[in-house]
Amino acid sequence: MRLRQAWWLSLVLVLAACSTTGAVVPATTASLQGDAARPAQAQGWVRSELYFGVGEESGPADRPQTEKIGEAQWRAFLDKEVTPRFPDGLTVFDAYGQWLFRGAKEPNRLGTKVLVILHEDTPQRRADIEAIRLAWKQATGHQSVLWAQQRVEVSF
Repeated sequence: MRLRQAWWLSLVLVLAACSTTGAVVPATTASLQGDAARPAQAQGWVRSELYFGVGEESGPADRPQTEKIGEAQWRAFLDKEVTPRFPDGLTVFDAYGQWLFRGAKEPNRLGTKVLVILHEDTPQRRADIEAIRLAWKQATGHQSVLWAQQRVEVSF
């Protein structure tokens, strides 16, 4: 009988402790919905990534490669074509791409600049991205600039 009372008392104490323990609430919360001063600016945004080939890293010599694009030429392109269209900011990463042509024994590797721009998803901004791609192809003779885009929620 005493054992049964002790068990019930233990159960009641455990349940009481559970009911009085408050939920853990973070001291601060991050908002991905924008801030109070500009809530509308955070809706309808996308992250555009543009992949620019800037020169051969390695690969068989029998394939024609464009000349390597120097840092000065790249920065001049950013200053002339990108920054005027997206003056609020951008990010650039150095990378390389790799692919294997059909029938080739070795992969081709190409030095790459990845340009990241967070912007509103509007016809004008999409036209700005297309203009940047076209300007690069005209300036370098390259056949393409990869454009990847995804919806994002941002907070400033």
